[in-house]
Amino acid sequence: MDTFEYFKQLCRIPRESGNEEGVRQYLLSWAKDNNFEAVCDSAGNIIIRAEATKGCENIPSVALQGHMDMVCVKTAESKHDFLKDPIEVYEDGDFLKAKDTSLGGDDGIAIAMVQALFTDPSAKHGPLEAIFTFSEETGMDGAFGLDGSLIRSRRLINIDSEEEGIIYIGCAGGIDLVGKASYEMKEVPSDWDTIEISLSGLKGGHSGGEIHQQRLNAVKALARILVSIELSGIPFMIHSFKGGTRRNVIPSQACCSICLPEATKHDAVAMIEKTFQDIKAEYSIEEPTFTMSKACSHHGAVKVSTAIDADMSLLLVKALDVCPHGVYTRSKAIPGIVETSDNLAIVTVENGELDVQISVRSSVDSAKMHLVNVAKIILESFGISCTIGDGYPSWTPDPKSKLAKFCAEAYEAQTGKKPVITAIHAGLECGVINSKCPGMDSVSIGPDMYDIHSVNEKLSISSTKRTYKFLKHLLSIMN
Repeated sequence: MDTFEYFKQLCRIPRESGNEEGVRQYLLSWAKDNNFEAVCDSAGNIIIRAEATKGCENIPSVALQGHMDMVCVKTAESKHDFLKDPIEVYEDGDFLKAKDTSLGGDDGIAIAMVQALFTDPSAKHGPLEAIFTFSEETGMDGAFGLDGSLIRSRRLINIDSEEEGIIYIGCAGGIDLVGKASYEMKEVPSDWDTIEISLSGLKGGHSGGEIHQQRLNAVKALARILVSIELSGIPFMIHSFKGGTRRNVIPSQACCSICLPEATKHDAVAMIEKTFQDIKAEYSIEEPTFTMSKACSHHGAVKVSTAIDADMSLLLVKALDVCPHGVYTRSKAIPGIVETSDNLAIVTVENGELDVQISVRSSVDSAKMHLVNVAKIILESFGISCTIGDGYPSWTPDPKSKLAKFCAEAYEAQTGKKPVITAIHAGLECGVINSKCPGMDSVSIGPDMYDIHSVNEKLSISSTKRTYKFLKHLLSIMN
């Protein structure tokens, strides 16, 4: 089978982070059927080995690496069940897309390419290892748990980047913050009405790959709208608030249910609409499909009987309004890339319980810790208790990498184009794997993908074919 046949086969297997057992068993079965040596380490990573082709037996082993899990997001209207339903893949011109969900090209295409390379009868290569990790998207759990003693290779090609013609030799590290607060639910006065507000139509996307595009965060937009109500002198009580889906996804949707005095409803709705239109105008270029819907209890919304006190509700939305999100600093060492950023990723308020999740990235560890502590200080000043996670390290670029030099020369010889050698703001597993395998020399490449971690995700068919051709050529000339 070719790369795309393998990829479509993979898309039939649910593989959200934490639910990789199906794909794990699929890969072990595939390896057995093709007589490849395969092992599952104690953490749950899969290592599959292919013998050298004739005449290449003395070439040192090369590892090809990707992750088994995918970020699962869907449209608000979708009934897709990521625990059992296959991803519905279709072609649209030069692109593979998914119906109403994320595609999972990140990082299913890496697995598919490796499967194709391992079974390609025309391929020429030395000994190969495939390293397939789990739960990369939720904290690189697989990479951290990898048994380095099982890895024979000391050259690693990670296939988890999304831009053809770029060779990555470094990436940002990351750390997460979780904020919690409990609010007493109080009785809503009888002369107060309920209003439901829903924001949608935003691009969202990868909080590392697209954060520099300054896309609108739905949580931040909704918080700004609610703060504007109070600025006009109208009190409100929050019944519920929900925005964001994953820690590494920019929130594209958010909704809330609030209560306010019936007598002020007309003015409140006018302020809500005005603030929405202001934000829409500010982001008219980046977010042309940004939409809002709203309903009162007399017109479709469910009238609620309890909600958070007005003073505490205001503190809550002010905290979200001033909480940092987006690019914090840009790299001075590598022009053109982000150094430090954060993603106000998930906010939920239900039955008076607040949960906030923030993801911070930086290629400088001290800057990473500074920004996560800034977010902690801000949230705690509004009465929200915060816990900072362990995080993962950055992959420090090695400008003397022999593998990067070899890959760059091979790419230019094959395509006639000079590749860009740089670092990426998104997180990659190379730094963690390198720490598990002393002496490992790593690079990361991949085909063109767009809007990953969103329902607009698309994978270029032609770029995938070229990337596969390059990988095949690269392995054939390695010594």
